[in-house]
Amino acid sequence: MKVFDQSELANLNQAAAESPRRRSNLNWHKDYTAAVQRLFISMQPDSYVRPHKHVEANKWECFVVLQGTLLFVTYKPDGSILDKICLGPEQTASVVEIPPGVWHSTVALQANTTFFEIKEGPYTPINDKGFASWAPEEGSPEAQDYIQWLIDAKVTECWSRAD
Repeated sequence: MKVFDQSELANLNQAAAESPRRRSNLNWHKDYTAAVQRLFISMQPDSYVRPHKHVEANKWECFVVLQGTLLFVTYKPDGSILDKICLGPEQTASVVEIPPGVWHSTVALQANTTFFEIKEGPYTPINDKGFASWAPEEGSPEAQDYIQWLIDAKVTECWSRAD
């Protein structure tokens, strides 16, 4: 039996706060070949998750937000925002399931936002994600601007690169 207790949560949050990517995960599956991938993820508000879609037809995901508030954003193929929803224990929803092929990204709106992710395995890094060409790359100077834009942007708006 496995138990994710408050000390595990505190350790995960600390690891996220100390990570250059400002997020950390704790895998609960045995290895990357497991048929079901299960992991806890803690994110800080300045962690950038580049919009992406899972290109394999069977690669759905489910997020269950345990702590904090996670802004979940979906996009049209051109990069315009299709929908935005705040997920968390204090929100009207705390769970989302993402079908394969849906452009999406997340932003932690509170420190130590933590969620449990479940997805079909096995995990294959080479073809796991298709990153959006219309959004900044992770680590780029525009990434933090993009996070703020996502928080403020309205549905139907599209990111405009600063030139």
